[in-house]
Amino acid sequence: MQQHGRFYEDYAVGEVVPHWPGRTIRDADDTWFTLLTMNTNPLHFDEHYAAQTQHGRCLVNGVLVFAIAVGMSVADMSLNAIANLEYESVKHLAPTFHGDTLYAESTVLEKTESRSKPDRGVLYVETRCRNQRDETVLTLRRRILMAKRPPR
Repeated sequence: MQQHGRFYEDYAVGEVVPHWPGRTIRDADDTWFTLLTMNTNPLHFDEHYAAQTQHGRCLVNGVLVFAIAVGMSVADMSLNAIANLEYESVKHLAPTFHGDTLYAESTVLEKTESRSKPDRGVLYVETRCRNQRDETVLTLRRRILMAKRPPR
């Protein structure tokens, strides 16, 4: 079986991993996500209502921004994950609007070998998500239980 993606040993503490491609959020993406998750705040799908708020237009659901940032990182960070053990410190730092394009990168903060199972380890990473204006809109930290490279 052909192996894809990186393994625990392939990461170095301090390494910055850019994620590609970016993702433009359309109003339909946000509307569907908001309805699927039963978020009834009209700020995400009612332009007339949103026009009367401090931002003057609809905001993208922050959980969608989070999901896209994590999704963009999968190919580079967790394709060989056994599990995402923890999400922590999710910070929404700036608004995201319909039509914004998101880009992400992750930094490896820490690596911890498993004490009980020699075929795995834990990566502690921070992912930063920026818009097309290079404004950081979201940061998150997570711990990923990663497989080690299988023996040949």
